[in-house]
Amino acid sequence: MIFDLDGVVYRGHEPIAGARELISALHSAGVAVRFATNNSMVARAGYVERLAGMGIATAFDEIVTSTSATVDHLRRHAPDVRSVLAIGAAGMEVELRAAGLQVVMAGDDSMRDHAGGRLERRYDAVIVGLDPHLDYRRLAVGMRAVGDGARLIATNADTRYPTAVGFLPGAGAILAALVTATGVTPEVIGKPSPAMFGAILEASGIPANEVVVIGDNPDADVVAAHRAGCSAILVLTGVADGELATTLDGERRPDAIAADPAAVLALLEPRVS
Repeated sequence: MIFDLDGVVYRGHEPIAGARELISALHSAGVAVRFATNNSMVARAGYVERLAGMGIATAFDEIVTSTSATVDHLRRHAPDVRSVLAIGAAGMEVELRAAGLQVVMAGDDSMRDHAGGRLERRYDAVIVGLDPHLDYRRLAVGMRAVGDGARLIATNADTRYPTAVGFLPGAGAILAALVTATGVTPEVIGKPSPAMFGAILEASGIPANEVVVIGDNPDADVVAAHRAGCSAILVLTGVADGELATTLDGERRPDAIAADPAAVLALLEPRVS
């Protein structure tokens, strides 16, 4: 089972009712569980700690962020990428360095000027996540690196993300600026691209047709699941509500709809009993 986090397992800092019981039942039944989030700003250890604080026991290797999925994707499909320029937050830097990549954060590289200056070095790839300290100089450094031949890789392309005070620009907004400036089509790893789930499937060795994705966003979780060949259960505790669920079609249409985690457990009862 692959769970989305925000809107499925918790909202903010509070677990969603029934989520602990659902995850515990799956663990007890020996079902492989993964938690997949498009968030690139927090390292996996941070999610283990956060979930533990909600009474949900997880293992480090059960957490998949868009950064860790990017690392897995590169390891399997682009092993020649070693030197990267990163536009992102501290958690992203931690994950990239832990993978043995040679990482320079965009804010640390220098240019003689913003227009046409040379970078200190060449990079195999520019990896883009959500950078809360983004400025013009970092965009210029990223643009120059891509212009010098670096691959443009996005941990995710979310145009915005929810916070306690409303929506803020997401990694996709930063990516859009680089795409506009460079004219280069990026490789996107996070949902709704199937690459994140594909990395999970390759690492686990579990066939796609045996995997169920549990998410709250039909445009991200459900679409990514179907593109990766997995089934999808849409829960109505986050982005989608019952009214929206009745209008979904094509790859946005889930294989099942559940009101909450307790209803998901009822649907999965034959697998966990």
